[in-house]
Amino acid sequence: MKANELDQIRSVIKTNKRADLIFALAGFLALMVGVMAFITLFGEMVANGWERINPDFFTSFPSRRAANAGILSAWVGSLLVMLVTALSAIPLGIAAGVYLEEYAPKNWMTDLIEINVTNLAGVPSIVYGLLALGVFVYTFGFGQSILTAGLTLGLLILPVVIVSTREALRAIPIHIREGAYGVGATQWQVVSDHLVPYATPGIMTGVIIGMSRAIGETAPIITIGALTFIAFLPPSPVTDTVPFLNFEWLFSGFTVMPIQMFNWTSRPEEAFQQNAAAAGLILVLMTLMMNAIAIWLRYRLRKSISW
Repeated sequence: MKANELDQIRSVIKTNKRADLIFALAGFLALMVGVMAFITLFGEMVANGWERINPDFFTSFPSRRAANAGILSAWVGSLLVMLVTALSAIPLGIAAGVYLEEYAPKNWMTDLIEINVTNLAGVPSIVYGLLALGVFVYTFGFGQSILTAGLTLGLLILPVVIVSTREALRAIPIHIREGAYGVGATQWQVVSDHLVPYATPGIMTGVIIGMSRAIGETAPIITIGALTFIAFLPPSPVTDTVPFLNFEWLFSGFTVMPIQMFNWTSRPEEAFQQNAAAAGLILVLMTLMMNAIAIWLRYRLRKSISW
């Protein structure tokens, strides 16, 4: 090889290394912008709302007096709405993802469904609120209830769960399928005993992203008529009489943490702004706690996988 050709190769390598370094620095700066913005906002919430966080703040209903106001109805409503969201979206999303990836025939209809599922993941949340208002509130008669809110947010995160399920299944090495079929396993046995267990950590990632988005949504909840001031709790899901379950809470009026924060921030008093900051801090901590539990489950499941 001639000397000039070696010089050209060295020049190309040096240029590519320089481009890699520039891209890495740009990516790091972009990451730090997001991290610093989060730290700044989180620090401001801590500074403004820390004084209001006490047991009474969690056990008191909203009040027209800022010093007596609490988030009892808001955090209970958020937990119940998230429960309905998880029960409606996660099983359905995983089942749909498995079907599309493993069972659905590869034709134009399947391609059309895949394109629409992918596009639905980017639809603004207010569209889901308008859809729920027409379908769940007026057509099905569920009213402005916890059930309507949970189903609305379930539809919102459903495309995310479907897409993440399919991507997790695609990431499984092909020799897992071939080995299972080679020893005589049926398609159901391959899916239920090998693919879904191995894909569970990846599926959990999509569930984490979806639930984190749902707990902070405001637009669709406002659209379906969530209450901004509520001084009562839904009926208890558990009773002391057979069958020990009560489903009246599904059709109860409700509020959630983002709605409560919106109500307080719309008031001019400084004390209500502190309440909103405290509620925002608790909402962030609730989201981080949900993520931590899901990440821990994903880690435990990933450790149990042996290829």
